[in-house]
Amino acid sequence: MEIAKIKENKDIIFIIISTISVILSFIGVKPYGFDLTWIAIVLCGIPIILEACEGLITEFDIKADVLVSIAIIASIIIGEVFAAGEIAVIMAIGGFLEEYTVGKTQTGIERLIDLTPQTATRIRNGKEEVIDAETIEIGDILKVLPGEVIPADGTLIKGESSIDQSVLTGESMPVDKLAGDEVFSGTINLYGTFTMKAEKSGSNSSLQKLIKLVESSKPENAEIVRQADKWATWVVIVAFIGAIATWLVTRDIIRSVTILVVFCPCALVLATPTAIMAAIGNLTKHGILVKDGESIETLAKIKTIILDKTGTLTYGNPELVEIIPYESKISKDDLIYQLTSLESNSEHPLAKSIVKYYKNNYTEKLLEVTNFKVIIGKGVKGKIEGEEIIAGNKEFMSDKNIELPETYIKNNIESYLNTGSTAIYVARNGFLLGCIILSDILRENAESVISQIKNMGLNTALLTGDNKETGEYIASKVKVDTLKYNCLPEDKTSFIQDLQKQDERVAMIGDGINDAPSLKKADVGISMGDVGSDISIDASNITLISGDIKEIPHLIKLSKRTVKIINSNIAFSLGLNFLAMFLAMLGILGPITGALVHNVGSVFVIIISASLLNYGRKKV
Repeated sequence: MEIAKIKENKDIIFIIISTISVILSFIGVKPYGFDLTWIAIVLCGIPIILEACEGLITEFDIKADVLVSIAIIASIIIGEVFAAGEIAVIMAIGGFLEEYTVGKTQTGIERLIDLTPQTATRIRNGKEEVIDAETIEIGDILKVLPGEVIPADGTLIKGESSIDQSVLTGESMPVDKLAGDEVFSGTINLYGTFTMKAEKSGSNSSLQKLIKLVESSKPENAEIVRQADKWATWVVIVAFIGAIATWLVTRDIIRSVTILVVFCPCALVLATPTAIMAAIGNLTKHGILVKDGESIETLAKIKTIILDKTGTLTYGNPELVEIIPYESKISKDDLIYQLTSLESNSEHPLAKSIVKYYKNNYTEKLLEVTNFKVIIGKGVKGKIEGEEIIAGNKEFMSDKNIELPETYIKNNIESYLNTGSTAIYVARNGFLLGCIILSDILRENAESVISQIKNMGLNTALLTGDNKETGEYIASKVKVDTLKYNCLPEDKTSFIQDLQKQDERVAMIGDGINDAPSLKKADVGISMGDVGSDISIDASNITLISGDIKEIPHLIKLSKRTVKIINSNIAFSLGLNFLAMFLAMLGILGPITGALVHNVGSVFVIIISASLLNYGRKKV
């Protein structure tokens, strides 16, 4: 990475020095009779010639650089040194712009590896010992403390806890685990201490499988193909045929050499990188970071856009959405007051959401709680002003013999449960007070964005690690074409691969580490910058810095517009080259005039490309 940075800085310095040299030569500055254009030829021209020779010799690859080299050499041969230097500088600028836009994809594997547990506590013969996590064997009994990363895949055999599994599934809600439940490497134990039995070795764990997926999932057609190179072979052939034919007919070597000069594809080489640079500049203003120019070209050809749910279509954090008292004599204010006072003693994410809601809507100081206790996987309890207050799930209420009337559930709560929301019931002294509902909120513009995407003729798919009810609810709200729920990372990558096998280009939008493999597997990966993990950002080609999907339609429209501009630039460049060649055959254009013509073409291409900078900008 450091070497690449040094090379980039060197190229910039050489281009600046060469440009100044050409300008000084043009205005007649020649210290001691020395033509400063030779500096541009040495700094910019020779590297182009050497690269062209290397491509021809080692790979038999004929690119635009071949004709550029011929034009530079031919100009020098006929004494038009200024034309040679001019060509060298323009082509060096074009090459630099292209390299700058390509960019190397970062995988973020180092950060993912950092999540791998380094040590584990093993219980053997009744004694605890700290061991290297890599030495865990199938059948080992491990002890996991609150806050620790689970070191291996296995089964919980003693204790209870809530596990943050977002690293694997992307689910925003912690998952309660009891004896007999599966636990996975890389997930985080939030509360209770428990013991588990390892059932997979470290190299076969869920986290290691995720790392391998990110490493191996490579988008098809990973190398950017320069549009100019597609035409270079034919351009070289036509130029040579034209030059030879002209010499045979006219016996005028100047005309023949001029043809090689005027056919120098400056505008052709600039056609792609200038358009992509302008597009990237436009997207930056819209809060979109693009890592490589190829992504813009590829995005214009996609057929399907795949979206994750949590953090992409939703905000990614549970919020309190409803307070439902059991009886009319119980006010919403009293219900949330009692519950928040109790939950303020808990570190559970749902408890924090409740406290956050209260602080945003109420000012009254919370009540003091005594005898507070967390019942892992069920709820919390404590005493407030001498009265026992409990809050938790349906199972907890059942354990405490607190009745949850069917009519109350059906009329007030069932509809929320069917959308994947979480219900927390509250009781005082054995009697039900009511219930509060927490849910991961759908983004306000999600439905509009999906509608705009579909209006462009693209297919949409929702892949989520959440359950069927939640998935179906979100899918029905935003009206995606395809839904897949209970998805693990490998399920998402398999779905993408199946589409790619049908010759479909696929874009994936997601956040979180669990989306990193699918972001990298997709032809274009788009990550959410504000809530997305560093790993998912590194695995993607494009990042929505603001984390707002409202810019997705603009991104797609701009990519299509950019490709149209590129194709127009190429058509114009080729047309100009053929016209200039015809005029050179007739002797109307000389080397200097020819160089001027292709400079005018280059300027025109840059102006057309620059129009992309303000594409989609709303007029005031």
